[in-house]
Amino acid sequence: MKIYNTLTRQKQEFIPIDKNEVKMYSCGPTVYDYFHIGNARPFIIFDTMRRYLEYSGYNVKFVQNFTDIDDKMIKRANEEGITVKELGERFINEYFKDAKSIGIHEATIHPKATENIDAIINIIKRLEDNGYAYNVDGNVYFSTKKFREYGKLSKQPLEDLEAGARIDINEAKRDVMDFALWKKQKEGEPAWESPWGMGRPGWHIECSAMVNKFLGETIDIHSGGQDLIFPHHENEVAQSECANGKPFANYWMHNGYININNQKMSKSLGNFFTVRDILKKYDGEVVRFFMLSAHYRNPINFSDTLMEQAKSAVERVYTCIDNLEFLLSNSEEREPNDAEKEYLTKLDECKTKFIAAMDDDLNTADAIAAIFDIVYASNTALSNESKNAELAVKRTISLIRELGGVLGLFQKEEDKSIDAEVEELIEKRNKARAEKDWATADAIRDKLKEMNIVLKDTPMGVKWSFAE
Repeated sequence: MKIYNTLTRQKQEFIPIDKNEVKMYSCGPTVYDYFHIGNARPFIIFDTMRRYLEYSGYNVKFVQNFTDIDDKMIKRANEEGITVKELGERFINEYFKDAKSIGIHEATIHPKATENIDAIINIIKRLEDNGYAYNVDGNVYFSTKKFREYGKLSKQPLEDLEAGARIDINEAKRDVMDFALWKKQKEGEPAWESPWGMGRPGWHIECSAMVNKFLGETIDIHSGGQDLIFPHHENEVAQSECANGKPFANYWMHNGYININNQKMSKSLGNFFTVRDILKKYDGEVVRFFMLSAHYRNPINFSDTLMEQAKSAVERVYTCIDNLEFLLSNSEEREPNDAEKEYLTKLDECKTKFIAAMDDDLNTADAIAAIFDIVYASNTALSNESKNAELAVKRTISLIRELGGVLGLFQKEEDKSIDAEVEELIEKRNKARAEKDWATADAIRDKLKEMNIVLKDTPMGVKWSFAE
């Protein structure tokens, strides 16, 4: 597998530190509100990366944090008259609800910043001991100029970064680019004891501390949105490597931005949508399909038109599965004939194409195309007109489910159960058709339609489904 590494700006062969286990960290949400559609993209992309690594035979230790203490959380908690802890617990619960709706597996570990204060203090102390951090009246800062490689992830010289930097006039840091590791307590804020007095961690340090605690000093993959490259991930690199004296992450993966109707998502433009909002209109699987339909490093445009196209595409695959399951009930348990053997070879080619796409820097767009190649091939090769070899039909269903599962798609099982009354009516209609009693057959069809059951007559028998 090759991964585009933001650190080197090129595709590199993926070679994990441990040949059997991949250590992967992905930045999680700040839990002061429901997560928005822009957050959903990295959550889905890197959940898919984890799935594919597991499919490829690796054990993946996947850590995704919750930032449960920061300025936004303090402000919102004060507005609601609740504690920051109460606010965080509420929106962590809501995160899991929405994440499950879009097919995201829980991480191996979901650490919270507030539950790892000791680890955060420990790494700050190491930075201080190593000469990279300094204390100003209870505020501890990282000295960026002491780390000669600062800017190596964002590929910007320190001078250019300084030119665009802004500094709070109330801060007493020595240099404009220095950033807070520990913040002195302000009145009414949550705080923890530390060697520098009561305070709370800065945003960047929590990720370094949790990577170090749960995954070690050097990890395989660190991932997140493109907007995190600078300053968040740049600062993670600096503080981690200065504390440990070792490389922090061997591969950095960043997804592209998401726009809404070709505009940047913004509350001021009125195009700011949470996933909770989107799920009122679209199934979570449609959201996931949409996010995976473009290469993760490319920008993607969210619109109702594109979501409707995604919805139709997902329905097309499920229709194919449904048709195949009907064919299976009428297939023969026999050796495939020459045409069916050729078709089975085509399925193998589709699987090879899927794996090649995923190995090429997680190209989910081409991987989805490989699944639709299976759908097209099955529609062409497997027919209602004659009995198919059971093996060909089973293999098709199995492969769509297998490859779809890697993407977190096409796993739903349609409820095929019907009550005794419906089953009896279908049997009566079949008998009426056999006796050429078309009036009775049509009357039963109409009655079933009123019961939300749609019938389709095929050369291999009647097929029923629930009305949309």
